Amino acid sequence: MPESMILTVVLLLPAVGALALAILPSGSKGMLRLTALASTTLAFLVSILLWTGFDASSHAMQFTSEAPWFALGDFQAHYAVGIDGISLFLVLLTNLIMPLCILSSWHVEKHLKGYLISMLALQVGMVGVFIALDLVLFYLFWEVMLIPMYFLIGIWGGERRIYAAVKFFLYTAAASLLMLAALITLYFKVGSLNIVEVTQALSSGAVFLDETTAFWLFMAFFLAFAVKVPLFPFHTWLPDAHVEAPTAGSVILAGVLLKMGTYGLLRFCLPMFPEVAVDVAPTVSWLAIIAIIYGALVAMVQPDVKKLVAYSSVSHMGLIVLGIFAFNMEAVEGATMQMLNHGISTGGLFLLVGMIYDRRHTRQIEDFGGLAQSMPVFAAFFMVITLSSIGLPGLNGFVGEFLTLQGTFLANPVYAAFATTGVILSAVYMLWMYQRVFLGKMTNQENSALSDLSPREIGLLLPLVLLALWMGVYSSAFLRPMDASIQKVVERVETVQNQTMRVENRGY
Repeated sequence: MPESMILTVVLLLPAVGALALAILPSGSKGMLRLTALASTTLAFLVSILLWTGFDASSHAMQFTSEAPWFALGDFQAHYAVGIDGISLFLVLLTNLIMPLCILSSWHVEKHLKGYLISMLALQVGMVGVFIALDLVLFYLFWEVMLIPMYFLIGIWGGERRIYAAVKFFLYTAAASLLMLAALITLYFKVGSLNIVEVTQALSSGAVFLDETTAFWLFMAFFLAFAVKVPLFPFHTWLPDAHVEAPTAGSVILAGVLLKMGTYGLLRFCLPMFPEVAVDVAPTVSWLAIIAIIYGALVAMVQPDVKKLVAYSSVSHMGLIVLGIFAFNMEAVEGATMQMLNHGISTGGLFLLVGMIYDRRHTRQIEDFGGLAQSMPVFAAFFMVITLSSIGLPGLNGFVGEFLTLQGTFLANPVYAAFATTGVILSAVYMLWMYQRVFLGKMTNQENSALSDLSPREIGLLLPLVLLALWMGVYSSAFLRPMDASIQKVVERVETVQNQTMRVENRGY
């Protein structure tokens, strides 16, 4: 397969799968499930070619493909796709999580065809966001992702699913309009829709933006991405969406959708508007610190396991944003690694919570206790993923958290000190939850008859556990391909920081 075609094939496989599902009769549920699983699995297997063929020494976009899309006078959009070290593993993570989500949904019966089509359409949108190199194409995929997730929550969610779906849609759609305004303004200022060309024009000085224009463009992008992260105080949609979404929806939200926000910060805000990023960094850093500590404290008092994991996402994503705005290699690379770690560990936790909910139809911590006696295999998997989430050395979470905190300390020791309390608190609420659910005496006899994990459930959890171990023991395999691309972004911001320091010194 030609390299230029790999990304297009990865993008089209779930789209073709969705089309096949639309043609198949609704009654052939086995065939519907197998078709969805086959298309998502093939997409993952093809995307591995991106990793094996990736040139880790280059920061340039790779596996690029471009073709005219539509034109209105001088305005011409292109189908332009490509990846660098920042987007490589996000594409792989997306395509890994999707077949696991299909497997976790094996017993879904309600409107099965619509459910699976929504899942595959969501995969197209998420992958498209990470590979799009055209501003219009990026915005299209960003919006496409909204619709299937809205339906997943609103149709297959819990009791308050309509409220959660509408809230999710309104928050994200409103923020997206700001981004659309910024994209249009960028085009008229730079004269190009290609993200790489726009970034180069702004960084080389070929196009100059006055301070006011740069500030408002940065803020439009930043607010769109901050809502998606979600960063405090834009986080209130997330716990509702997580709790009401079906298990697969929660996994996708935590595993991929939130990363679209932090990816946008690295793709747009820092390289295009570094001067503004440096100016607002203290404010953003404090918002991230509030998210870290607030999310951890609220998670600690949750009686619902799923809501506890949802608020832990607010805390963990705050740490990622803090690392990005530390503007050094250690912190930004740690934050990028932590995007992957969070997808694996929190996605795994939501899968595990879904499994116990299927058996007991409750997520209240008080309804459990001593669960390790009747479900020892489940308890073992839950423990490994829990330790991964709190950053135990030897597992994936440790590498990302350590690098992020190390880089944050180099930038500002006070920020690092506050952020470290969030890491400590995460161990408190996760281990305390594990103790109450799995250890001690079995206080509720309904739990004694629960069946342990089935082979299907073990099969979909095993890849996440193996990845957590691999990334914790041999993290360089994941960090090395990121180096050149992240270095390019960091150098862009450091140049501005150095110029600012020289001006301040001369003024002094």
